[in-house]
Amino acid sequence: MGFILDGLETESYDRTYSDRELARRIAEFFRPYLGRLILTALALLFMSIVGALSPILIAKVIDWVSSAPRWGILLGASLGVSALGAMNWVFNYIHERLITIIVGHVVYDVRRRVFERTLSQDLSFFDTQATGKLVSRIVSDTQDFSNVVTLTAEFFSQFFMILLLTGFLYSVHPTLTLILLAMAPVAAGIALSFRKVARKVTLEAKQANAQINGQIQESVSGIMVAKAFRKEQALFDTFQKNNRLSYRVGWRRGIVLNTIFPIMGITSGSANALVAYVAAIAVFGGKLSVGDWYLFMQAVGFFWWPLLNIASFWSQLQDGFSAAERVFALIDHPNRLQQKGSLVLPAIRGKIEFRDVVFSYNEKERVLDGFSLRIEPGEILAVVGHTGAGKSSLAKLVARFYEFQGGEILIDDRDIRSLDLESYRRQVGYVTQDPFLFRGTVRENIRYGLPDASDGEVLKAALRLAKGEWLEELSEGLDTEVGEQGSRISYGQRQLIALARILLKNPRIFILDEATASVDPFTEARIQEGLVSVMEGRTAIVIAHRLSTVRNAHRIIVLDHGRIVEEGAHEELLGRGGEYASLYNTYFRHQSQEYLEETKSLLKK
Repeated sequence: MGFILDGLETESYDRTYSDRELARRIAEFFRPYLGRLILTALALLFMSIVGALSPILIAKVIDWVSSAPRWGILLGASLGVSALGAMNWVFNYIHERLITIIVGHVVYDVRRRVFERTLSQDLSFFDTQATGKLVSRIVSDTQDFSNVVTLTAEFFSQFFMILLLTGFLYSVHPTLTLILLAMAPVAAGIALSFRKVARKVTLEAKQANAQINGQIQESVSGIMVAKAFRKEQALFDTFQKNNRLSYRVGWRRGIVLNTIFPIMGITSGSANALVAYVAAIAVFGGKLSVGDWYLFMQAVGFFWWPLLNIASFWSQLQDGFSAAERVFALIDHPNRLQQKGSLVLPAIRGKIEFRDVVFSYNEKERVLDGFSLRIEPGEILAVVGHTGAGKSSLAKLVARFYEFQGGEILIDDRDIRSLDLESYRRQVGYVTQDPFLFRGTVRENIRYGLPDASDGEVLKAALRLAKGEWLEELSEGLDTEVGEQGSRISYGQRQLIALARILLKNPRIFILDEATASVDPFTEARIQEGLVSVMEGRTAIVIAHRLSTVRNAHRIIVLDHGRIVEEGAHEELLGRGGEYASLYNTYFRHQSQEYLEETKSLLKK
């Protein structure tokens, strides 16, 4: 069945754990609920006792009625069996209620731990992971993870019942009991032989499910592009491919897990026939009463059914262990950011220095190699260059989104690795090319920069951009719903909301990856006016795509393959006629008033 695995992917952070290690790690999550677990175990113990007493009581009644039939004995026995049934219901209710509470708490704790760990990863982790696959681990696998305790509880309940029945049956007829026990190792061997293959096929099924989730997530997120290029069928074909893979893996898992029951059925059937034959001989020989014969035949069912459950337990347990393995792989994935200290700087001045920095996203190609740069507090630095020059990498390193491999980055003459990351990032504001908005109102999205801000502070930040005129264009003002990822408002409005976030947050370092997309001149003027407000009094690093930005910068650096090839002011660099002048003619000149006037004169001719 090797073909089934074609196209099935594992993740770079996946690893293998032993059953013992998984059991130990799982137990850590259940340890806080030890008291409830003990009560659950006691409820299971009493359930097992009651379950074992029922056939014993019925067997005794059969012997009493056979020897001296009396209505009083029959009535008393009926009441006794009813009482045992009621007690079993009570203990089962207590067990189910407690286990539901425990599992709920554990799922909550595991999801919190996994999601917290996921959020703490640096951006290099998210660059290589599909969103849908992460969602699958955080939601589905954590639920399956918790099922381990439910299965374990059922296992011990069945195990207790077998022990109690075995002890009583041995006192009644040792030979028949030994025949039953002789078959137990066979059942255990069958169950254990399926353990490894059950774990393997279950893990494959989870990987296939995660692959489908990832593809669906990507398809829905990119549906506009898909429709624009008429690629709906291509998306469906890819889904069908993953769906068929999931079907084949699920089919294989079903075959493997369900094979165990027919084998156990044959084994239990053979044992039933043997016990019935030996017991019948004992009855005919006067060595076994009719009631004890009934008890043994009932015990065969009571004995083998728990064994069947225990056998299936191993295959089902692998489902939980496979989920736990995927969950722990995500929890244990190391964060590449190497913070050596936790120095909290109350208020930084905004001085930034790169000293011989080496950085790469992967081992194949270096983005920065021996890169050095010094930015003074309050300086506005424009960074320009062709695609792939290293502009965004420089900005993301300042924001501490990625780990660099060599050299030093200093903030106010202190190693960036020595700073408390949370307090440092509070003093850094970052606006991406395509600002991301969360589902909610404009007010809530602006407040994202400072969660404790009052409504008045949010309004004040919004009014500092284009005198607040842009708010009048929103149907409900600050209470306008932006939709998923800001889909209900314009691109320019998303930009203004992102800038308002920064004004509210009031960071000492401002990083802007300017959008390459064009907006109407009126909105462009508003955004540029807003940028002046945002950059005032702050250290600003702007990956520039607008002529107005490079003109207003205190200094411009030109990057080429991770090296600074030119730096200076706008007019100075144009006068040199070098790399910047070439970039200007390619990217910026068409935005100048002079260029527009030249174009008009040419059109008139």
